[in-house]
Amino acid sequence: MAHDSVATNRKAAALRALHVPGDPVVLPNAWDAASARAVVAAGFPAVATGSAAVAAALGYEDGQDTPVDEMLAAVARITRVVSVPVTADVERGYGLDPAQLVRRLAAAGAVGCNLEDSDPATGSLIGVAEQARFLAAVRAAAAEAGADLVINARVDTFLHGSGSPEERLAEAIDRGRRYLEAGADCVYPILAGDPEVIRALVREIGGPVNVLFRPGMPAIRDLAALGVARISFGSGVHSAAQEFAARMLGAIARGDDPFPSG
Repeated sequence: MAHDSVATNRKAAALRALHVPGDPVVLPNAWDAASARAVVAAGFPAVATGSAAVAAALGYEDGQDTPVDEMLAAVARITRVVSVPVTADVERGYGLDPAQLVRRLAAAGAVGCNLEDSDPATGSLIGVAEQARFLAAVRAAAAEAGADLVINARVDTFLHGSGSPEERLAEAIDRGRRYLEAGADCVYPILAGDPEVIRALVREIGGPVNVLFRPGMPAIRDLAALGVARISFGSGVHSAAQEFAARMLGAIARGDDPFPSG
């Protein structure tokens, strides 16, 4: 599918502008065309995919298991049915080099991407210098192609790092700063949930910060007050939808009314 580069770059600029510290863009992640349409119908200004949810919908485990062609075809189906900017979670690029990754994202109609700093297959953190070089190469490849691209750099120290909580926080801050310097637009210290940790990340990183909303997190308005610029839901909406479907199917199997009253 061909995409008008001017219109696409306009969408990228619109997506970037939504990242406002203290007035965050909220992204309930979609996994297929139907869920993306539902996100837009609910009034959200952009659509983000979640790799775990898309992988599950395609019949794969989260991680490098998912063939890149299938993942990006799923993204393309989403961009085909919505007019808002779409940003795609592409793990660490599925083995594509930066130029290939930029081309494939553009062909799928995505104007942003998540790139994580751990190996999805092993869970080991990538060295900060190596990841910064990778992000810089993606940014350079996008510039070379004339494609604006909103890069959300995931920081996995709270997920796969080691050391004390204070050491993990310090490493997350260092990685976040390095990634912004390398050309990322936003950094995503996944699993940061304590309000004081989030406050420190926002204060010390010095750029837009994305947090993952999950049970037990501060309310969205409280996260906004902490200064975050983006709130994602990862596979949360997909998991809730699957749980609801399982309850309905159980009721059908028992011969009960599967539709809740009211």
